[in-house]
Amino acid sequence: MKIGLYFGSFNPVHAGHLIIASHILNETDIEKVWLVVSPQNPFKQENGLLNEYHRLHLVQLATEQDNRIKASDIEFGLPKPSYTINTLTYLAEKFPDHEFSIIMGSDSFQNLHKWKNAELIIRDYEIYVYPRPGFPADNTINARMKMIDAPLLQLSATHIRKCIADGKSIRYMVPDIVLEEIEKGGYYKK
Repeated sequence: MKIGLYFGSFNPVHAGHLIIASHILNETDIEKVWLVVSPQNPFKQENGLLNEYHRLHLVQLATEQDNRIKASDIEFGLPKPSYTINTLTYLAEKFPDHEFSIIMGSDSFQNLHKWKNAELIIRDYEIYVYPRPGFPADNTINARMKMIDAPLLQLSATHIRKCIADGKSIRYMVPDIVLEEIEKGGYYKK
């Protein structure tokens, strides 16, 4: 089975993440998308990061109605910070029958050469790249990159967290069930 791995903090998961996952499933040969919740991204500060189990739960709620998309906690049992190459190596060993590809925004693709063992990722994995405003996806690293014509959304988890902290509505930015859980848990309040 061909599986697209969409790595992220998902702090919180939002409509943009889900639209991109659905678009990739509809428009490519990827059969399933796993939203891989990263407990600790080596490029991001931990402050302002909701507990990883809460973030995982929100992703599970957001995807429970779509069996093509799965919330993955695979990195929870791996050393922190989470390095993509370690996760890919582990998954290849654990699921030898699956073919894994990576899904990322053009902003992350621009920095891929800085990642741990980037040359192995570039050599061994197909990378599906969706556009992010202001970040051209120039493939100067000769990756097996496929540019995806996904809808361009000016929606970010940072903006959603700011709206919550400011007491503004995030309705339609996140699935209703995620909104209910965020409100019930009092997440991202000042």
